[in-house]
Amino acid sequence: MEPVMDDHRLAELISLSDRPPGEADAALTELGPARVAEALLREIAARTRLLPGPAEKTTVQFDLGWADQRLRYLLTLGPDTHEVAPGHDPLAPATYQQDLPELLRAVFSPGRHDATRALLVRDSDEPHGLSLDDPWLRQRRLAVLAAHQATQAIEGRFTDLTSLAVRFDADKWGGHWYTPHYQRYFEPLRDRRVKVLEIGVGGYDAPDLGGASLRMWKHYFYRGQVYGLDLYPKHGVDEPRLRTFQGDQGDPAFLTGFAAEHGPFDIVVDDGSHFSEHVLTSFAALFPSLRPGGLYVVEDTQSSYWPGWGGSTDLNASSTSMGFVKTLLDGLNHQEQIRPADRPASTTERTVTGVHVHHNLVVIEKGVNTEQGTPSWVPRTEDPRTWYPAQ
Repeated sequence: MEPVMDDHRLAELISLSDRPPGEADAALTELGPARVAEALLREIAARTRLLPGPAEKTTVQFDLGWADQRLRYLLTLGPDTHEVAPGHDPLAPATYQQDLPELLRAVFSPGRHDATRALLVRDSDEPHGLSLDDPWLRQRRLAVLAAHQATQAIEGRFTDLTSLAVRFDADKWGGHWYTPHYQRYFEPLRDRRVKVLEIGVGGYDAPDLGGASLRMWKHYFYRGQVYGLDLYPKHGVDEPRLRTFQGDQGDPAFLTGFAAEHGPFDIVVDDGSHFSEHVLTSFAALFPSLRPGGLYVVEDTQSSYWPGWGGSTDLNASSTSMGFVKTLLDGLNHQEQIRPADRPASTTERTVTGVHVHHNLVVIEKGVNTEQGTPSWVPRTEDPRTWYPAQ
């Protein structure tokens, strides 16, 4: 399905959801109300895939108000069916009505947005009994289920990363046990308009395989844009708010150019080759493009101990991914180190504000690491006990 908006326009649309009623109208006019409505309906349709719905194909009529216009779309739901098309069916079993600007806020903004919303389930013109075999009662039940599925897709939020990992068969839980850690670190960012980059899409060289964790990030960060980077082309994985790129994480020039064009990022997850050389190259090129307050994650650090993967059995080898992480720990305390005057703190040392290490997983925080050090009068090279009288 071709996107109705490019990344820039879609990001602009999501940002408009933060504006109060009336303030976004001029921008929505420029974007095009029909394009906005279709982009929203596609987002809603993608979310319905994660929710239970009717057992048979059932149509929900969307009737959206914009100025003096009515924008009408049909959302057809059922087993393996989540289709959007322009159209008006006066006999649709269920109808969802709302003003377009408020639907934008309902889809992409935190909080409750239903002041102009109305839900209608079509009634029969004739009386019916209570028989479970009554076709009209059965159709009405399907309409209620479809209306509920659509409404939940609009106003609900997918807040549990483990459930999303299981839903998409992402190995962040099951193959590994990362999602509880991710939940802890990512939850404060969930309602923000984040940019997430993951290195490694999965599926080897098949263009339409992989992307399980990218879909997980997309639905967790419901206002975010998700990018996947892989050595192979992965165009078959692309969908609204999820875009893949082909490139080599071991190529610093490519990574720097990529970050300049598509960054800055709020989250970078390195689930790529796991070769130490590539991990260090990616960090050097991409950490500068991380926003202050952002998080840089390195997965599967077990390869740091495997010589075949560029690791080492020498636990102090700084050329391995975990050896590099250990240098970051020292860099956190650069203010306390005894250094020659010609060795100032590096940019990385001044901007890494936290390093959290779990089994095979490292989370690195970015910020301003300029906390005041210990006063200069405190002895560094002498035994401090000689400075104080014996008790």
